[in-house]
Amino acid sequence: MSMGAVALLVMLVTAAAFALIGLLQASQQALNLENYMVSRNRVGSGMALATVVASSMGAWILFSPPEAGSAFGGLAALLGYCVGSAAAVAVFALFGPRLRALMPQGHSLNEYVLHRYGGLMYWLTEGVMVLYMFIYLAAELTAIAKATQLVANVPLGWTALVVMTAVFAYTLYGGLQTAIFTDAIQFAVIVPLLIFCFGFTVMALGGLGNAFAPVQANAPELLSLQNIAGLRFGATLIIAIVAAEIFNQGNWQRVYACRNQQVVRRAFLGSAALILPMLLLAGLLGLLAVQFDLAGDTAFFELLKVLQVPSWVLMVVIVLALALVMSSLDTLLNGIASIFTFDLRRFWPVARSQRILNLARLLTVGVGTPAVLIAARGYSVLYLFFVADLLCAAVLFPVLYGLYNRHISSLNAFCSSLLGIVTGLLFFPKPDFTPLLPLPGAADLLNSFAVALIVSTVSALVWTAIAYQTHPAKPFDYAQLRQRKLAYETAETEPAQTP
Repeated sequence: MSMGAVALLVMLVTAAAFALIGLLQASQQALNLENYMVSRNRVGSGMALATVVASSMGAWILFSPPEAGSAFGGLAALLGYCVGSAAAVAVFALFGPRLRALMPQGHSLNEYVLHRYGGLMYWLTEGVMVLYMFIYLAAELTAIAKATQLVANVPLGWTALVVMTAVFAYTLYGGLQTAIFTDAIQFAVIVPLLIFCFGFTVMALGGLGNAFAPVQANAPELLSLQNIAGLRFGATLIIAIVAAEIFNQGNWQRVYACRNQQVVRRAFLGSAALILPMLLLAGLLGLLAVQFDLAGDTAFFELLKVLQVPSWVLMVVIVLALALVMSSLDTLLNGIASIFTFDLRRFWPVARSQRILNLARLLTVGVGTPAVLIAARGYSVLYLFFVADLLCAAVLFPVLYGLYNRHISSLNAFCSSLLGIVTGLLFFPKPDFTPLLPLPGAADLLNSFAVALIVSTVSALVWTAIAYQTHPAKPFDYAQLRQRKLAYETAETEPAQTP
């Protein structure tokens, strides 16, 4: 049997195993629309930590951190990636409990924005969230397709179809509860296999000292924390990742799924502490590849080929990649579907829960199918990722400031966000990464993201202060958020569990 056939068989068995686990779990639960989308107050600390880590760690960790280490500034850039990814999770230990306290019967960030700011800011926020999550979804599916093609020459389309079909199987049936349960299983697979991959690679290179000695001799700047290019790239990643993950609905679903406020804090802080070393291990694999003149997002996979590792090791890598990608795909699919379902319930309040639930399932398929087509063609969505990151950076502060300040108005938040987007675009690159405009510092992502964040933040703060002094208006009453009815509530919906 050829390597490609073996890899396809391993992929089929692994994907089927995760799907079967999810289906078995889903068959044992009573399901309604509320539980399908929220699973409110049901998850304890251990399960919450596992699902946050697993849903945050996609197949991208085998591509992007190694690329940061090998091609974009070495250790300094890699540490920026690690810090940014860990911080993006840790911030939910602050903002998650705050949103739960203000809106205990809420479901998502965009729902809060609707009730806090109104229509214009709501649609801007929802557009940013859906754009970011769909790009993330397509990128994840493309990553696993490329990984299996690099390891065993499996066609891109086959991988994309197999993986998405397996994820559809249990996500459509069980919703968020099943996604969280399978995340815990995938977490138990991901952590030991990632450690194994790093340890095996280091041993194949003769041990830790011998593995890094050629890098230190031939490219010492990659191991220096004073690498300016690496530090700038790391700072760029910190802004981009933290801003973008705030608009990942999967994170907010897990905030509301946690049993109580204490579980939220424990789960997200604990996840941040685990994510940082996991990403560091993945990124160091890219640094190890530099000694063979390998760089870029495929550095780890090219390194495996150079080392001529046994076939069974390649199969382990495929299992790891599948566990990573399925744990993030189900989160993204369910997250996007929950956003649209909230709108369905708003615009169609008399519809029965079962009908809305069926539409939610159709929406999940509708979102996932284009991602399969993109992955089958191997299209890069890197530039679109950067566009989404810019939008997230510009909208970030006005959205979150409303959680703490009663005086920021809807118009203020919307205009400040737009101002951040426009000024950030002045420094944003074209698709070929040349300057969009002939300005000093143009085509620099750090400048673009930083300007978008700073301008929207300063605008929101100054506008709020001036308006408060010159035209004081009635402050927003947070009690309005607590009084909102459940968006998914019908006579068929079970009451939410209490802590």
